[in-house]
Amino acid sequence: MAYEVQAPKYVRLAQTIQRRIEDGTYPPGTRVPSENQLVQAFGMSRPTVVRALELLKRDGWLESRQGYGTIVRGRPAAVEQKDRRGREVLERDESDTPGRLVEVGEVPVPARVASALGLPKRATVLMRRFLVQEDGEAVELVSSYFPAGLVEGTELASGDALRGSFRDHVEARKKVRFDHVTERVSARLPDASEAGLLELPEGVPVLSVLVIACDAAGQALQVSDVLLPADRQELEDTYRLN
Repeated sequence: MAYEVQAPKYVRLAQTIQRRIEDGTYPPGTRVPSENQLVQAFGMSRPTVVRALELLKRDGWLESRQGYGTIVRGRPAAVEQKDRRGREVLERDESDTPGRLVEVGEVPVPARVASALGLPKRATVLMRRFLVQEDGEAVELVSSYFPAGLVEGTELASGDALRGSFRDHVEARKKVRFDHVTERVSARLPDASEAGLLELPEGVPVLSVLVIACDAAGQALQVSDVLLPADRQELEDTYRLN
């Protein structure tokens, strides 16, 4: 049995408003509906609406202007930067990427992947592991995990490099649509296999970017663990001070 934990109501409302900003329903420079209108439109309480709007203001999607209301700022530059890694994973063509397909097969689902996919800890998933190289040097190890229901009827289990992106391949065959990506960044020491593939000396950590690709309802369709050698990375982010 799969278990799912829904995000709080105010987070789900913020995600809905954010998607409307991205699809042009609420264009930059325009006012979003008033609190009263949002309460009536979504059937949520005023405190829930207020928290959702505050979350979007904090993250740079909206801003308040004296005497004019809440204005759409558009997609924050910092979000564009953070989303880039996830987009690369979903849109990468293995057959046209320098590197090699290391492993394809069913594996026990890692704990944090199980949590993201809503699977029990003892479940198995399909894993595709790809080593990205630049000028012969290993720069990225990508382990992508797919639940069994998404694999059937696709070529994801093939031992050959996949032609076209994961996103296009799955959407065309499973009639699903990838809607948004969440990324979780952490640092850890690699296991022996990971260190060997990335050609890392003992004791060198990796940055792990867990890319969770979901449909519009928030159901995770694919989870990819992107490992980056920490001694070869320079990360930069920009954020607003409110």
